[in-house]
Amino acid sequence: MSDNDVWELVDLPKGYKPIGCKWVFKTKRENKGNVERYKARLVAKGYTQREGIDFTETFSPVSTKDSFRLVMALVAHFDLELHQMDVKTAFLNGDLSEKVYMSQPEGLKENGKENMVCRLKRSIYGLEQASRQCSDVNLLNDTKRILSANFDMKDLGEASFVLGIEIYRNRSRNLLGLSQRAYINRVLKRFNMQTCKAGDVPVVKGDKLSNEQCPKNDLEKDAMKVIPYASAIGSLMYAQVAAKKVMRYLQRMKDFMLVYRRVDNLKVVGYSDSDFGGCSDDYKSTSGYIFRLDGGAISWKSVKQSLIASSTMYAEFVACYGASSQAVWLRNLILELQVVDSIFRPIVIYCDNNAVVFYSKNNKISTSSKHMEIKYLTVKDLVKK
Repeated sequence: MSDNDVWELVDLPKGYKPIGCKWVFKTKRENKGNVERYKARLVAKGYTQREGIDFTETFSPVSTKDSFRLVMALVAHFDLELHQMDVKTAFLNGDLSEKVYMSQPEGLKENGKENMVCRLKRSIYGLEQASRQCSDVNLLNDTKRILSANFDMKDLGEASFVLGIEIYRNRSRNLLGLSQRAYINRVLKRFNMQTCKAGDVPVVKGDKLSNEQCPKNDLEKDAMKVIPYASAIGSLMYAQVAAKKVMRYLQRMKDFMLVYRRVDNLKVVGYSDSDFGGCSDDYKSTSGYIFRLDGGAISWKSVKQSLIASSTMYAEFVACYGASSQAVWLRNLILELQVVDSIFRPIVIYCDNNAVVFYSKNNKISTSSKHMEIKYLTVKDLVKK
């Protein structure tokens, strides 16, 4: 805080109310999941800020897992050097444009100035606008040397552990693998399932979850109180969603990796699918898509549709629309990277419904499709392009 000149002590101006702050303690783990060091971080209680007074905009650009996996696939294919750097206390590099006053941190109050407050000059962890402020520094295309000249950087060398994902490389075979073994082991340990029997699949065919399975009376609700269901779901959202069956499946799959390798024909290929009225509560269908590059998956999604499809074709077309929209995003991202020549050719999306394939290639509107929402018809336009 002192090195970055984050605040200065001042008397609180009339009409202003200082926000609070607190210490947050965290255990940092190295690439094998072992404890590396213990950290203490001072954070502002941003939830007490008032929009329009203490902050205006909060949006900040961050990388997605899809873009990360896409880059990893390209690293494997072109055998690129893969290094990582860390901006020390990144949020503290963002200058604040608003006037924000904060109470002095516990244990750091200056003698004789106990009644003064901190006028924040730079962004601090916890502020609503913190991530946006630190993203204003536009050095994305600069080299390590330029970055180090502007920030206090820590060179982590060859990338081996990024975003909680372990990176395995075998450059002689042009192979790169992504593993979440360490994270899965922590989740299994948290719910005392580290020695559970491995399961073959996360969900057995025919299994359906419904609101009807929720506890309906006080006795059933009391029985659920001792089951950390919500906590389990929260942890599994990062890897997959469900409960014990999923954990047993993760036990079996924790040593598997998502693998990318050099291929002769570098191209993005997509697959789209949907069930029909699969939700037993509202009869909505579920869309799904997956895109592959270098033989490995880079992007996927499974989501319940927002409408009730009137036919199998309608449900499949909605799923194809979602896949097509993602294909446009992937294509634009790869175009910006300027390293994949084949991206100038159309991205192929496979669909197992002949009616959808026919309808996407023809302008004919039938009685069974005339009621479809206009936005889904953009698939036709994308196919023409």
